[in-house]
Amino acid sequence: MSSPTGPAPGSPDFDAASPSPGAAPGLPVRMPRARQSGRHRKPEPLAAPEGAPALVLAVPGTPSGASRSLAEEVSSIARSELPGLDARIGYVDGGDDEFPSLEAVLAHAAAEHKDRAGADGQPDPGPAAVVVPLLAGPDSALLRRIRQAMMNSGSGAELTDVLGPHPLLAEALHVRLSEAGLARADRARLFTVATAADGIILATVGGEEAVQAAGITGMLLSARLAVPVLAAALDQEGAISRTAEQLRESGSQQLALAPYLIGPEISDGLLGAAAAEAGCASAEALGAYGTVGRLVLSNYAAAMGITLPTQTQGVPVR
Repeated sequence: MSSPTGPAPGSPDFDAASPSPGAAPGLPVRMPRARQSGRHRKPEPLAAPEGAPALVLAVPGTPSGASRSLAEEVSSIARSELPGLDARIGYVDGGDDEFPSLEAVLAHAAAEHKDRAGADGQPDPGPAAVVVPLLAGPDSALLRRIRQAMMNSGSGAELTDVLGPHPLLAEALHVRLSEAGLARADRARLFTVATAADGIILATVGGEEAVQAAGITGMLLSARLAVPVLAAALDQEGAISRTAEQLRESGSQQLALAPYLIGPEISDGLLGAAAAEAGCASAEALGAYGTVGRLVLSNYAAAMGITLPTQTQGVPVR
């Protein structure tokens, strides 16, 4: 006789179903699950290929404890997304043990890479490193200095694009504005933020090229916030005040400054001075926001031909 949960103890069917003489009677037997196949199969964990070139984060600006902490956090995010990644930090204006220069970091990576290739007997080990500039937008002067450091190191390293324009940077800008009380965290939520800006100045550095690139991300931010967004360069005299006036003439009354900057590339006090020039409040720089680290990794992976999971990689806007 069988019970609702299986054959009754002592029956022939129960004896046949029992896995071993020592098994407890009446307990179900746990069988190993078959490996799921098809498009719903869980992907294998992704890891950096063995012996892959180092990711070297090129940090601009005057080295400081704050910039080092930011760079370390960005590198940590990249490592968490790609276990086994060799991520290093080189400072464009560095030059000592505390803040090693980009050139020195690349030279050291090249020496290690050459030693490994010799031990493995590889005739062409490929690049020793992939350099990712910690820049939201293009800055031709800084990028020239990064390329020069790469040449001087003799590392044969590859240089990726800057991080933007990109939809993920528009998301990060939105978050920084909402943290400062200058934008709603979610347009779909039915509540009002009294200090929400009705016009955004997207502040960048790098001249006209940087302004044009920031404008692309600015359009994406404008779509998120449903307010006008105009880009302006901090390193062009009078550009911030002219942009503020342009927004006010178009009907905006409550402006906000949104730095399209990671942080280390500008000097202390520059954002405060720009906000005072525009007569408005300012959000914080992008800093080590999670999407910054993921974009750093995405640029490295693109240079290496590594396919990242959809949630990690980003599709750049050009």
